[in-house]
Amino acid sequence: MGDMTNSDFYTKNQRNDSNHEGGFGCSLMELRSLMELRGTEAVVKIQEDYAGVEGLCQRLKTSPTEGLAGDATDLDKRKEVFGQNLIPPKKPKTFLQLVWEALQDVTLIILEIAAMISLGLSFYQPPGEGSESCGTANAGAEDEGEAEAGWIEGAAILLSVVCVVLVTAFNDWSKEKQFRGLQSRIEQEQKFQVVRGGQVIQLPVSDIVVGDIAQIKYGDLLPADGVLIQGNDLKIDESSLTGESDHVRKSADKDPMLLSGTHVMEGSGRMVVMAVGVNSQTGIIFTLLGAGGEEEEKKEKKVKKQDGAAAMEMQPLKSAEGGETDDKEKKKANVSKKEKSVLQGKLTKLAVQIGKAGLVMSAITVIILVLYFAIDNFVLQKRPWLPECTPVYIQYFVKFFIIGVTVLVVAVPEGLPLAVTISLAYSVKKMMKDNNLVRHLDACETMGNATAICSDKTGTLTTNRMTAVECFVADVHYKEIPDPSSIPAKTLETLVNAISLNSAYTTKILPADKDGGLPKQVGNKTECGLLGLVLDLKRDYQTVRNQIPEEKLYKVYTFNSVRKSMSTVIKLPDGNFRMYSKGASEIVLKKCSYILNEVGEPRVFRPRDRDEMVKKVIEPMACSGLRTICVAYRDFSGNPEPNWDDENNILTELTAICVVGIEDPVRPEVPDAILKCQRAGITVRMVTGDNINTARAIAIKCGIIQPGEDFLCIDGKEFNRRIRNEKGEVEQERIDKVWPKLRVLARSSPTDKHTLVKGIIDSTLVDQRQVVAVTGDGTNDGPALKKADVGFAMGIAGTDVAKEASDIILTDDNFSSIVKAVMWGRNVYDSISKFLQFQLTVNVVAVIVAFTGACITQDSPLKAVQMLWVNLIMDTFASLALATEPPTESLLMRKPYGRNKPLISSTMTKNILGHGVYQLIIIFTLLFAGEQIFDIDSGRNAPLHSPPSEHYTIIFNTFVMMQLFNEINARKIHGERNVFEGIFRNPIFCSIVLGTFAIQIVIVQFGGKPFSCSPLDLEKWMWCVFLGLGELVWGQVISTIPNSKLRFLRGAGRLTQKDEMTAEEEMNEDQEEIDHAERELRRGQILWFRGLNRIQTQIEVVNTFKSGTSFQGALRRQSSTTSQNQDVTNVSSPSHVSLCNALSSPTSTAAAPSGQC
Repeated sequence: MGDMTNSDFYTKNQRNDSNHEGGFGCSLMELRSLMELRGTEAVVKIQEDYAGVEGLCQRLKTSPTEGLAGDATDLDKRKEVFGQNLIPPKKPKTFLQLVWEALQDVTLIILEIAAMISLGLSFYQPPGEGSESCGTANAGAEDEGEAEAGWIEGAAILLSVVCVVLVTAFNDWSKEKQFRGLQSRIEQEQKFQVVRGGQVIQLPVSDIVVGDIAQIKYGDLLPADGVLIQGNDLKIDESSLTGESDHVRKSADKDPMLLSGTHVMEGSGRMVVMAVGVNSQTGIIFTLLGAGGEEEEKKEKKVKKQDGAAAMEMQPLKSAEGGETDDKEKKKANVSKKEKSVLQGKLTKLAVQIGKAGLVMSAITVIILVLYFAIDNFVLQKRPWLPECTPVYIQYFVKFFIIGVTVLVVAVPEGLPLAVTISLAYSVKKMMKDNNLVRHLDACETMGNATAICSDKTGTLTTNRMTAVECFVADVHYKEIPDPSSIPAKTLETLVNAISLNSAYTTKILPADKDGGLPKQVGNKTECGLLGLVLDLKRDYQTVRNQIPEEKLYKVYTFNSVRKSMSTVIKLPDGNFRMYSKGASEIVLKKCSYILNEVGEPRVFRPRDRDEMVKKVIEPMACSGLRTICVAYRDFSGNPEPNWDDENNILTELTAICVVGIEDPVRPEVPDAILKCQRAGITVRMVTGDNINTARAIAIKCGIIQPGEDFLCIDGKEFNRRIRNEKGEVEQERIDKVWPKLRVLARSSPTDKHTLVKGIIDSTLVDQRQVVAVTGDGTNDGPALKKADVGFAMGIAGTDVAKEASDIILTDDNFSSIVKAVMWGRNVYDSISKFLQFQLTVNVVAVIVAFTGACITQDSPLKAVQMLWVNLIMDTFASLALATEPPTESLLMRKPYGRNKPLISSTMTKNILGHGVYQLIIIFTLLFAGEQIFDIDSGRNAPLHSPPSEHYTIIFNTFVMMQLFNEINARKIHGERNVFEGIFRNPIFCSIVLGTFAIQIVIVQFGGKPFSCSPLDLEKWMWCVFLGLGELVWGQVISTIPNSKLRFLRGAGRLTQKDEMTAEEEMNEDQEEIDHAERELRRGQILWFRGLNRIQTQIEVVNTFKSGTSFQGALRRQSSTTSQNQDVTNVSSPSHVSLCNALSSPTSTAAAPSGQC
């Protein structure tokens, strides 16, 4: 694909090169080759060939200040000549491909073969038909019609296989479609600021064309290649293209080349777009990837088979610090890569275990049947094996084989992975409505186990609508915004200039969208608050900006997390310079040596004056939850010109103009949401860059800290002092002393946030490893978002970098949406448990019935086709019905499950065994005494092609009825009494139960030979339904038995950590089954590779195996202290390996490795 489009471009260009495409002054190829140059080379080339950037803009028919006119024909022409800003996605799999994949299922293949043989044999009329000597093979002479109908069973099996395959394929297809929809939704969400017709507008990235003038600012992900026209202090992170982690300084005269897919880490500027879509630098890489995609895949498969460990090595490893190597490229290229979460890992493990048991059972069944038949015929009745009878015998053996396979089919719960997929996909779809845009499926379920949330303050807990409410100006502290006449004219003018010029020109206050609404704030919200102050002082910031447009600003020191201030230098008409500065008050005031007094003259500002001001002005403001900003200025003489790069000497001896208190009110719904979190066992911590007093005031308003609690509120400096040793290294023991009580971390840097998150995750203080969710909006939050178990990025205020690093995007930036995510996450876990409880009951019963029935009566009471129908109810329909239960508030009333809770709790085990016993008793009673109870012919020991008996139909029907009513029981897994509660809130569940019931009636009454059913009269139907209803009564009986009486159920279904690892390993081996010797060998290899690639990988050594509380646990601990076994695993996060050092000493507390669960 890629090659073709490329060569298309080339031929087109050669044709048009002479007269330049579409009348533009440069061709696509020229621009492409220009963008491959860097640094001075590029500057020289632009200068020589195009007479500078202005000349380049002229050739592209655009204006560096006004941008494109924006008329549709011109834009279409540009798209035609230079391409669109889209990278065509890889083709999705067709429905037929998915059907083919579904057919690869081993059990289905076995069934198909068996059905084929059965079909072939039924058409073959054996010559020795009449001869008595073939013995019991012909007992119960058949009518002509019955012999004809022999093919039906084979055909019915094939038909049911087709059903199963179509359902699976359809599920995969809809999942793929949803995932693609999600991808495109994420891509559409991304907008970019472009100048068109002199107006700054927000455009979807795909609408950007060559020749557009784009405004770039801190935190942007560049959407296209371009050349810088004008920049302030611009630094770019080009690691996604070059792999170099150092930030690259860009300036119009030294290195003006900006590349798509790179991140703006500091500063701002304007660029002219030169290449878009497949012609941009990122696009060219994609095109290569796209063209080589298919061959790559083949190669990868080979590599995988040769050497799993090496293959894992080849994939770029995600480092903990968020340095994701081209991961975005991979994500886009492999949209269809199925993501497996830990829950899916646990389930796959369980399914494999059950499947193995089923395989053993089915093998035994077949062996017993064959032996019984052989011994009965050839030993006891001493019949010779006659050649003419061979086909008859083979037909028997095929029948036995089909029975065996059916046992296997029922035993393998292939519905498990399906249930997870449906449940996650359904949740993700619904979470969209709750303003959660999920980027990684498993984040949804991880959220259910969250134990801690580290939240930003601004915008998440607060409304992010900043308004100036207090100020200290001209030596007076005004509690509300003063009248402009009460401020000295000179001071007022300086203040208005300082605010208007020293803020991003993209920040504006626009009139309200609807009458009576609040004015719209665009851009940085703190700056909006200050501009609002200018408007409140009856002045207009736009006139000041028009006098000095952005390109006339002499030098800009943009805001970053280290400076915590922003400064702008302008050249005055007399040749001197003036610098305006603004920033966090305690930081800027430290740099002030003067302050403007009541008449607007500068007076000396000593340290003790500053201390007094902090006490009298700043602290009172901060304590009422205001953010304090100090505005200052400094004059420089133009001769000699100062050295602007020597920041420390420039940003000193300032003159303070005023201190402004800006209010950002708490969102009304936040206190309630935080209360819900605390009830649900989740600790909320506030991590903010704001002043500690402001932070504490807001934390009290939100309910993060309650008076009288034992908590810590500290700032970044104190935090670092407590957690670092003398050498300045972070120590885990020190963090462990801080984090449990920490509630507010103020004036924190992004590194502090990352350190805190990492510290909580790595902590071994508590039994369960903490699961941490983090919210972030800034570029610098990237590492913390990556490190966290679930990263939430802000959809409105968030920068592209933050969104790229996150797992879930909050489309309304609201904290209460996080609570909804927790609710959905817990719901996923519960849905799966409900399904498991139902599925395992059916599995246990069906397998035992088929097995014992076959052994005692030489024929399974449930026929192959009936088994497949039961399998369809259990797997596909039940997973749909139980996985789509909507969440309820009651989910937030319990503590998180924790990472190593067994999938099947003791209550569930009790239910599974209890219902299993009931069903087995009923079915065996019917099987061995049914004919007396209902006074009908016995269906046992029927010959090969005999007509279906009423007896076996009753057994089948009762079995299905019991499953249907047990499905209602399965809706509750915590031992609740009322299983019908909220049943009508789930229409899918009701329709599936009723639908199954209706189909069952049709099957029994009209299914006839294919389903081995004989129609029943009303009385017998009533009995079947009555026995099914018994399930609900029995369910109440079971829930009265206390769990404490059933000690032996405690650990059932628990996956130890070692198990979990092997589950993960099996997953990563693409479901290849590996024998143990090979696995050990593989482990050795991995260890060896890890040794080599240490730099790439983060290795976590973790103490596992929980110290048990029981006496056995103590014994086990002691014995395991001696054996220290080391385990390596591939954890589900792609190609990231944790080394699990299972050193279990009596004192060690458990903690799961970071990538797990």
